[in-house]
Amino acid sequence: MKVPLLDLKIQNDALRTEIDEAIKKVLDSNGFILGSEVQTLEKELADYCNTKFAVGCASGTDALLLALMAFDVGAGDEVITTPYSFFATASSVTRLGAKPVFVDIDPQTYNLDVSQIAGKITERTKAIQPVHLFGQCAAMDELREISGKYNVPLVEDAAQAIGSEFAGRRAGEMGAIGCFSFYPSKNLGAMGDAGFMTTNEEALAQKLFALRVHGSFERYYHKWVGLNSRLDAIQAAILRVKLPHLDSWTEARQRNAATYRKLLTDAGLTEQISLPKELENARHIYNQFVIRVPERRDQLREFLTGNEIGTDVYYPVSLHLQECFAYLGYGANDFPESEKASRETLALPIYPELKIEQQEFVVGKIAEFFNL
Repeated sequence: MKVPLLDLKIQNDALRTEIDEAIKKVLDSNGFILGSEVQTLEKELADYCNTKFAVGCASGTDALLLALMAFDVGAGDEVITTPYSFFATASSVTRLGAKPVFVDIDPQTYNLDVSQIAGKITERTKAIQPVHLFGQCAAMDELREISGKYNVPLVEDAAQAIGSEFAGRRAGEMGAIGCFSFYPSKNLGAMGDAGFMTTNEEALAQKLFALRVHGSFERYYHKWVGLNSRLDAIQAAILRVKLPHLDSWTEARQRNAATYRKLLTDAGLTEQISLPKELENARHIYNQFVIRVPERRDQLREFLTGNEIGTDVYYPVSLHLQECFAYLGYGANDFPESEKASRETLALPIYPELKIEQQEFVVGKIAEFFNL
């Protein structure tokens, strides 16, 4: 049996007729950049995220960059964020000449340890950028309290978290700006790069609309130095076909997560591995199902690969130890929980179309590896 980490073909084939028709409509219109498809998608996304505005852009990475640009983050500024995340979380800060100030993670949720944030705030702190990792929101009530107390805006890195909730509020509506990715592997994926931002503040929304088009409201007149980061109409049309299915896909991921919990527990594997922590007051959308393997993680992954089971490690190197960030002056053991997670975490297949027989096969092979 083959169990890929992700199988996009099943999902895309099921929607192929609708997607083909949506693309044809754009081709017939000859309007490929922004336009009515993008505007309609932005309204639908704002409604889905419970925000007043959504602003499409070229990628999740650009969403982070544009959000920080909207707050005029630049040379000499600092942005507090996590070292345990995808590279763009930190590179969006450094590309503007600012410094990422890392805070270690909570070992159970992998999100920012909020108890450490206040001690890192200085007069140079321009933003706090929490990541809603693997599809579960960071502790946003405490983060909002810190944001208000120190008057520092929250930029939510929600690239993996569309539809996630914390205490009844959706990812992207709890900070000043939410940043999302439509990378094909996401719960709502485009057929190429794409992203968007959310906000409830009209002034911020208008600035983001301008910044994504070279900082311009009117062609050839530039209020700011922005980016060329426009969402194209073909991707918007594809996403509009997929968006109505997002909640059912999320529910399937949640069912798969519950199945894994039962299978792994029944197999007696909870001494060898740790299961994902799901907060009671949160809606976890399971962009990834990540277990911890304190001993022989890499050997287990190699064994599963040999049995045609797809896995991945998110993330094998904590950001503060990346070669390109050596100039920041961080070293080994500066963020022990992030470094430990990098050594122990392993993502298992969780996509919506995953069959229970495939999950049973995955768990059976894990049990075989541990001789259970």
